[in-house]
Amino acid sequence: MIAKKIIIFIVAGFFLGAVSCKKKTEKTELTVLAAASLCDVCKELKSEYEKKNPHVELLFSFGGSGSLKAQIEAGAPCDIFISAATKQMEALQKKGIIIEESVKNLLENEVVLIAPFSSESAISSFKDLALPSVKMIAIGEPSSVPVGQYSKAIFESLDVWDKVSKKANFASDVRTVLSWVEESACDFGIVYATDAATSRKVRVVARSPESACPKVIYPAGIVKTTESQEESEKFMDFLFSEKAGKIYSSAGFKIAF
Repeated sequence: MIAKKIIIFIVAGFFLGAVSCKKKTEKTELTVLAAASLCDVCKELKSEYEKKNPHVELLFSFGGSGSLKAQIEAGAPCDIFISAATKQMEALQKKGIIIEESVKNLLENEVVLIAPFSSESAISSFKDLALPSVKMIAIGEPSSVPVGQYSKAIFESLDVWDKVSKKANFASDVRTVLSWVEESACDFGIVYATDAATSRKVRVVARSPESACPKVIYPAGIVKTTESQEESEKFMDFLFSEKAGKIYSSAGFKIAF
């Protein structure tokens, strides 16, 4: 009887030890919803952060900032949101979905006009896109994609939005715009400078007139429903660190902090 009790005790002890060990090795998963234009940068951030923090696994999901905002509003699991414009972040703040004091401006970008690398078109400005020779233009959907909102603002300031919008092919995010131009499916497209820099299949035709386009600011913030606030705060600290800053700069982003 005593021997039986000793065996039970040993087995129970082994089980508890195994459970304890499992808890120690279990990783904290942080879900980050980020603008599509950040996908290359975030791969580097993930590699660098997880190397120094092996107990954390970063799960990134990319898309148009308006679409990501809608997902967060609908209750999609998310710890941190990085938008390609302040508009979407501010909307979530007003609804009390984002931790107010966590929101900071992270990066700045620039809107550019691109064409397929092999294109011999003489078009050299945003305003030229209103010319009859231009048949199809790739633009982010203005209602939900920040680069589309910036594009519309530029064309409205140049008083050519009505003409341009009639030959626009609207995309769900900036990387889709880039791919359409790479494939020559569209004559021209409007993307961020950092997106254009990732491809050898396109060339930059023009940069947005400063007076015509609002500053392209990327804010980051922690979602209130996060179940890992402490780890989210630590990752946010990393996003605003000197090490991360070098990753942003090498990709062509301007630092906004």
